[in-house]
Amino acid sequence: EVQLQASGGGLVQPGGSLRLSCAASGFSLSNYDMSWFREAPGKGREWVSFINVYGGYTPYADSVKGRFTISRDNAKNVVYLEMNSLKPEDTAVYSCARYRHSYFAGQVSSLDQYNLWGQGTQVTVSS
Repeated sequence: EVQLQASGGGLVQPGGSLRLSCAASGFSLSNYDMSWFREAPGKGREWVSFINVYGGYTPYADSVKGRFTISRDNAKNVVYLEMNSLKPEDTAVYSCARYRHSYFAGQVSSLDQYNLWGQGTQVTVSS
């Protein structure tokens, strides 16, 4: 079965850190660009970061730039999101998504550029 599964979420205090993982099954992650998104209560899904197949292109949303780092291990079929200096406004369900194109077509923050979504993991930042 082709699927993505996010894990690693939890409750953390402001200023803390978490590392999320997105494991792929049923296909090889090495053939796909990937992104992380998040959805906070009462808000729409927000793009967080993107990584190309080689890991050499990694744009970030302004809200997380300098605090979050996306990476991947194609041999393990996993994409990561390292989150540091967490803030209460980072509280959301985080999920990963597979970019639909086999070439770079831009628009990495648009939901319709992705054709496979994983089940999310809850991140709560609170004291």
